[in-house]
Amino acid sequence: MANRIGAFFDFDRTLVDVNSGSLWIRSEQRAGRLKRWQVLVAGTYFLRYHLSLIDMEDAMAKAVRTMAGQREDEIEQRTRDWYYREVRSHVQPGALAALAKHRERGEPLLLLTTSSPYLGRVVQEDLGFDAIATSSYGVDAEGRFDGELHHPVCYGIGKVTHALRIGSPLGVDVDASYFYSDSYTDRFMLDKVRHPRVVNPDPRLRRLAQAKGWPIVDWSR
Repeated sequence: MANRIGAFFDFDRTLVDVNSGSLWIRSEQRAGRLKRWQVLVAGTYFLRYHLSLIDMEDAMAKAVRTMAGQREDEIEQRTRDWYYREVRSHVQPGALAALAKHRERGEPLLLLTTSSPYLGRVVQEDLGFDAIATSSYGVDAEGRFDGELHHPVCYGIGKVTHALRIGSPLGVDVDASYFYSDSYTDRFMLDKVRHPRVVNPDPRLRRLAQAKGWPIVDWSR
C-alpha cells in the first residue's frame, strides 16, 4: 500500500537553470548535424514552450519523426557525453540542497521529465534518483528509431500518470508527496501533490502560484 512521501522533480529550468534542449540543439549544430534553419525553428519552439503556448505533443511527434533511421545506441552515447560536458554544470545549487534534504529523510527521489530516456538515465546516475519517467520513442529490431513517439508523453497531465506508475513500486503516495517545477504546464502535477514547490517559475506559473498560495523558491542561490 502506498504510504511513503516522495519527492518528484521536473528537470529543465528546475534542476538545471536552462532548457537542456536548447543546449542539445547548439551542440548538434556545432557538430554539423543540424542546419541553421532547423536551429531557428527549434528556437521558436523553445520560446513558445517556455511561455506555455505550444502543442508540445505535436512538436515532439514532429521532432521524433526526424530521428527515424538513426541508431539508438549512438544517440545514447552522444547524450551521455553531452550531459557531462555541457549540462551538468547547470545544476542549480538549490536543487542539490533539496535532493540532499529528501535523501536524508529517506524519501524516494523521482524524476519527471519530457526529455529523452537517454538524458533521464544519465541524470538518474549522476544525481541519485530512485526512479525516472521520461518521454520514449519507438525502436525497431535493428536498434534504429522508427519515428514513433510513445504515449502518454511525460508532459502536462501525462506527468500525473507517470508519477503514479513510477511511484507505486516504491510505495509512494503521490497525493502526499512533493513536486518541484518551474513550468505552468506542470500545474496538473502541482495540483495533485500535497506539497507543491514552484521553482524560479515562468510568468503564468508565478501568477497561478500566488493565487493558490503555493511556495515559490529560488534555487539559483
